[in-house]
Amino acid sequence: MDLIRENWVAIKEAIKEEYNITDISYKTWVEPLSFYNITDNTINIVISKEQSHHALSYISSKYKNFFKVTISEMFGVDYEINFIMENDKDDFSVSEPSTSNLNFNENYENSNLDSKYKFDTFVVGSNNRFAHSAALAVAESPGELYNPLFIYGGPGLGKTHLIHSIGNYILENNPNKKVLYVTSEDFTNDVIDSIRHGNPSSMSELRDKYRTVDVLIIDDVQFIIGKESTQEEFFHTFNVLHSANKAIIITSDKPPKDMVTLEERFRSRFEWGLIADIQVPDYETRVAILKKQAEKIDKKIDEDIFQYIASNIKTNIRELEGAFTKIIAFAKLNNVELTKELAEEALKDVIYPNKNKEITSTSILNTVAEHYNLSPDDIKSKKRNAEFVIPRQVVMYLCRTLTEDSLSYISSIVGKKDHTTVINGYDKIKGYMESNEDMKKTIEIIIKKIIPS
Repeated sequence: MDLIRENWVAIKEAIKEEYNITDISYKTWVEPLSFYNITDNTINIVISKEQSHHALSYISSKYKNFFKVTISEMFGVDYEINFIMENDKDDFSVSEPSTSNLNFNENYENSNLDSKYKFDTFVVGSNNRFAHSAALAVAESPGELYNPLFIYGGPGLGKTHLIHSIGNYILENNPNKKVLYVTSEDFTNDVIDSIRHGNPSSMSELRDKYRTVDVLIIDDVQFIIGKESTQEEFFHTFNVLHSANKAIIITSDKPPKDMVTLEERFRSRFEWGLIADIQVPDYETRVAILKKQAEKIDKKIDEDIFQYIASNIKTNIRELEGAFTKIIAFAKLNNVELTKELAEEALKDVIYPNKNKEITSTSILNTVAEHYNLSPDDIKSKKRNAEFVIPRQVVMYLCRTLTEDSLSYISSIVGKKDHTTVINGYDKIKGYMESNEDMKKTIEIIIKKIIPS
């Protein structure tokens, strides 16, 4: 209530400017209006004694929506608007607005959360059930369980949906909590800005932003790794929040153990809590995701349309949902019925049922580089550190296993002149896989990325 009262003049002036109200109309009808109180989510506005009951009817019909829209835009809360005469205001008892509602509004605006991502819109399947259960547990008891929660998986599998769901759930049930969602790029840019300004206040603002929250959600943390100043700031932010039992939720494209360039101090901290993965959804889950999306469409969708999309788009939920959206738009724009034939026509540039994905040594190199958060040039370089040698040998192993390319060609792909290097690299990885379960799982993950099932 105090927020509305303190900004009452600004609200009226905003209405004048936004709706091009003339000076005479503003002074006659709007300026004399005074804020009284809020009862049952309704703002009661008093019409002065100088204005008549006729004015009450006119102002209510003419200006009610102006006040409603302007207040909603300024404060993010939808209030009903009620105009009352000065003599009648005693009939409207004062009801202070819920502090938690105002806090929720302010905290939500500062959280960067997307309201469309909720637990009830997240489709749970065998590929993500563990991650979903962990996320819900953290949402119910932030900072108490699984801190940090580290969720990893490939792009488009629902990590972002899940972590936004955590934030939204926390704010809905604990409006006074301060939740902050940022991508690693946002965090990096904030660090860069504080360094660029180069004064104590800018660094203080940075730390105030990140170290005073109750829940910090960092998306795609792998992009922070290797950026020294950003990495250092994140390290200390992590320590401050964790020691204060504040919740930390992190996503990445791979688990900490597979992040070759990750410093041990980060690896150990990421493993303090719980690590959960999201895998590629199976057929049944893909169909369920499509049917969930179809609930928004006021039209019956044939089962064979779901089956067609789910059978051909297997590795990326964003692509799956995008394909469905394209079919709906295609039918609407062409004013035709939704059929499997229409789906095939709409997705002809997306789905190639008879075309197998070509596997080449170059594509293997690129996939391995991406998995280890390196560039192809890093792998092809002469660097002999373990963080480069092992990915290089993985490329050699996979090229020999998945292609029919010659040894000399594979050696050229990894920047070597002697084909015997490829044989040695192949043997090394094969040996590691037989004695090291983690290496075996790593190879399986990379093969899934190269040949999605």
